[in-house]
Amino acid sequence: MIAWKYSDAKLCGLLPELAEDANKYTRGKVSLVAGCSRYPGAAALAALASQRMGAGYTEVICAPKSVDAVRAVSPSLVVRSWKNLSPSDFPPTRAGHPSAYVLGPGFDASSGSCEKLTFTVIESVCAPLVVDGGALAFLATKEGRKLVQERFESGLETIVTPHAGEAARLAAPFGFPTDDADELARLISLAYGVTALVKGPKSFISDGETTAVMDEGTPALAKAGTGDVLAGMIGALLAQGLAPFDACVLAATFHARAGCLAASELSERCVVAEDLPRYLPLVIRELEALKSRLSERELYARYSASV
Repeated sequence: MIAWKYSDAKLCGLLPELAEDANKYTRGKVSLVAGCSRYPGAAALAALASQRMGAGYTEVICAPKSVDAVRAVSPSLVVRSWKNLSPSDFPPTRAGHPSAYVLGPGFDASSGSCEKLTFTVIESVCAPLVVDGGALAFLATKEGRKLVQERFESGLETIVTPHAGEAARLAAPFGFPTDDADELARLISLAYGVTALVKGPKSFISDGETTAVMDEGTPALAKAGTGDVLAGMIGALLAQGLAPFDACVLAATFHARAGCLAASELSERCVVAEDLPRYLPLVIRELEALKSRLSERELYARYSASV
């Protein structure tokens, strides 16, 4: 299957418009179930990235011991404990209040409590869902596969964002070969009923029928926490109304470009995940400027054709 690459002009078309009468709810709410007591930083990185990617409201639901650490990162985040979390804590998206969920950044793949929480979220959330990080290990279990398949059959959108090792774990129950990331993304998508983003030097996005490649990455992104940033960015775009495939392509491209821009100033060796949300606005502003220029050209072309 041919993997398509999006042009800058097509990426411009994906940028969510900002309505003049927008408020924090109409711009989309992202809820992150992330950050066990060992890894609160993953939740913080994903949350900051979702804010920079345009979400109007970001909340973090994390381990009780992680609450203070995540809250300290940004006063505009809403942070609460996942203790006693129940299905009623996940309201569905509704008119005027679009939402999306991100599950798994900073999850311990060996934790029984994280496994139980993963299943609760997958079963309860009636909104677009990104499954990332440690939660991917539980998705590959018999129970995880069953629950995500039920989401697919109910018409609910799910995205998985594995790196090579996590993709191999998702492939294992089906015996899929793992030497071709392009084909692996397609097979995972079909087997689980999800949109799959297989991360690597080249990242491949597939919905089972169409596959896109994002080849703008840099070794600067080979650092702990950069995947958490990407998950938060995807969640924000879903909450702003993008389709899963487009959200993955746009977020992966912006993520890579933020990494390249950070590396140009800090060096590839010195970039850390915390740098990406700081450079992301510069990347977005550049594409917004291009979008404005393209719009002006289109208007001029229409005017010229009419006279």
